[in-house]
Amino acid sequence: MNQQSYLSILTKAIVIIISILFFLLSIELLGSSIGALTGGMTENISQVTANPFIGLFIGLLSTALLQSSSTTTSIAVAAVASGAISLQNAIPIIMGANVGTTITSTIISMSYISKQKEFRRAVAAGTSHDFFNILTVLILFPLEVNYRFLEKISASISSSIHITGRSGIGSSGEYGFTSLFETSTDWLVSTLGPILSLLAGVVLIFTCIKFISKWLYKILIGRTKDRFENVVFKNKFRAFSWGLIITSVAQSSSLTTSLIVPLVATGKVKIKKAFQFILGANIGTTITALIAAIFQSEAAISLAIVHLLFNLIGVMVFFLIPYLSKIPVYLAKKMGRITMKIRLVGFAYIFIAFFLLPFTLIYFSKSIENEQDPVEVTSED
Repeated sequence: MNQQSYLSILTKAIVIIISILFFLLSIELLGSSIGALTGGMTENISQVTANPFIGLFIGLLSTALLQSSSTTTSIAVAAVASGAISLQNAIPIIMGANVGTTITSTIISMSYISKQKEFRRAVAAGTSHDFFNILTVLILFPLEVNYRFLEKISASISSSIHITGRSGIGSSGEYGFTSLFETSTDWLVSTLGPILSLLAGVVLIFTCIKFISKWLYKILIGRTKDRFENVVFKNKFRAFSWGLIITSVAQSSSLTTSLIVPLVATGKVKIKKAFQFILGANIGTTITALIAAIFQSEAAISLAIVHLLFNLIGVMVFFLIPYLSKIPVYLAKKMGRITMKIRLVGFAYIFIAFFLLPFTLIYFSKSIENEQDPVEVTSED
């Protein structure tokens, strides 16, 4: 390897490190902005997110609009760290974000609409990611609502490891990164105001994630794109491992799972192996929340662990248990066959599942709560 290659690698490494530091700064800025903005509104925010169904669909809808679960989970971590949202109320948002992120690969599959066979396979590949996350929510959401399953486990893990935010590892007082970040973000919030600094924080998070994912995609895939399927999909464990590794580094499951759709559509990769890659990607995508929780509160770390546990449990169910692993693939193939016969079904599915249904349920849930409040007040009088 010549000197020019070393310089190129060093330059790329420095750019990525700087991007990650900006990402951590954006989390700190977001937390400071939310803390300054909410102030006395913390109780109102808690009331809005207290309904787990509203939280679930807020996570789904916001991620579908942003097309980035990493952004949604990072914002949720910052909100929990600032105290604006409790850990319990934030967990459904994380679950919804996992479903919302699947919209990207599903939209990409719609681009094959003019080619019948390719369209069927593309839709199957795109929606296999959907069905995995939807089924995992159906399993874990009732357990969380009734028994606070994920909250208890994550809280236990975060308290057992000695990284309790600003008082633990990674927080070195006045010499730590947190001191520098806090000084910078406090100055920005006081200069720009909480609303503008909040918007700046969201834009910075989104930009950093997109920049890092695209940059690392070029480094990881780059010239090997043409033989990508031969390297990655030799067996199910290799497919799973590559999905995990690539997504962990690229910090974008939307990007990595979208690579799969064209490969399945053209018949280069079977849907079963593509699904195994997607399962790995679901574990890999949790790295963003874990990075975002660095130097934050114990509750924020717990939320990042919840994100990991949600995907880990889903993978254990649908990767390690043979009969159950067939269900998401079967449903995805069924969706592919239906959309091949009736093309509008695919577009209707995207519109209803990712936009109309969550918006409608959020609206009606809020309306029901508003109607119930006067009744409670009257009975107290």
